[in-house]
Amino acid sequence: MDDNKLYKALLKSQDEQRRQLELKRGEAKPEENFRKERPYAGSDRVNPNWVRVDVDEREHPPTVYDSSVSLELIGNPKPWTREQLRERKIIFPGMPDKEVMDAYRELRIQLRNRAGEGNFVVMFSSLGNRVNSVLTAFNLAASFAMDSHTSALLIDCDPYNSGLNDLVSTKMNSGVTDFVADKALSIKDILYPSGVPRLSVIPAGTQASSAVELFAAVRMRDLIAELKARYPDRCIILNAPPFRESTEARILERFADQIVFGVPFGDVTAETIEDSVDILGSDKFSGLVFQE
Repeated sequence: MDDNKLYKALLKSQDEQRRQLELKRGEAKPEENFRKERPYAGSDRVNPNWVRVDVDEREHPPTVYDSSVSLELIGNPKPWTREQLRERKIIFPGMPDKEVMDAYRELRIQLRNRAGEGNFVVMFSSLGNRVNSVLTAFNLAASFAMDSHTSALLIDCDPYNSGLNDLVSTKMNSGVTDFVADKALSIKDILYPSGVPRLSVIPAGTQASSAVELFAAVRMRDLIAELKARYPDRCIILNAPPFRESTEARILERFADQIVFGVPFGDVTAETIEDSVDILGSDKFSGLVFQE
């Protein structure tokens, strides 16, 4: 089976599963276009959803805001300019390369429609060898943050690559591995503005040598659960190390509601993709992103 046939087969299978699920829920008729994007729970201005946003509590008192109108209050002290976004290959509304923008929008639509109501966690992992997938994961998170009624959080769980530093406009220190290892750290100590509106990031941290044990710890499970419960209108993206080359990705899989694989151009065969999906052995698999 060649790459093109496999890709079409995967899309056909996912489309059929989605249509059956929508019909079962009574949410769609066969002739309806499944690509219509499902809104988040908090986007209804008649029934607002109140959530706490990421403000520095040392400068501002803890305040609860209506997520449908106040997500712009999420801290972003050093926003990237369009020129800076273009230099870093970060997507943004009105960017010249419309095909790239449309591809991320389509991926966002499919993931959101598959998830249904409420927030969810997506794990992104490359099927290539020693590939740093953080740019694709960052852009996926940015595509969710473009919706003015939602926000996104990128958690970099690849401690072996430092690519996130080049994508974020503020200096980062402690990250997720440090948080799990040190109970004195709080979530606000590892949460940083990205330079993109409504998109926050948590870096991987400095404890690379013990990442496997840390990701398997109860404190890691509690961190993901708290982040997911605290922000009902936030999509969480986990950037994992390469799936076939790391144990960490298999551990992180348990925290994800959906899993997307990156396929570097010319680096992965159709057989490798099939084998990886079989190894995953989970209905969490949501699709592929073919990377140039």
